[in-house]
Amino acid sequence: MGRSQELSEFKRGPVISCHLCNKSIRDISLLLNIPRSTVSGIITKWKQMGTIATHLK
Repeated sequence: MGRSQELSEFKRGPVISCHLCNKSIRDISLLLNIPRSTVSGIITKWKQMGTIATHLK
């Protein structure tokens, strides 16, 4: 299985919004149709770096 494209910031925003509303990673994944590993990675990066940007300049 090959790698897919990364999500845009526009699609990452709802992940953080759901997380802030205390939705579980599984619920967010099902709701937004995004793999759990991707949801987890977005949330982890947001907690550590405070951003959902894909590339920091």
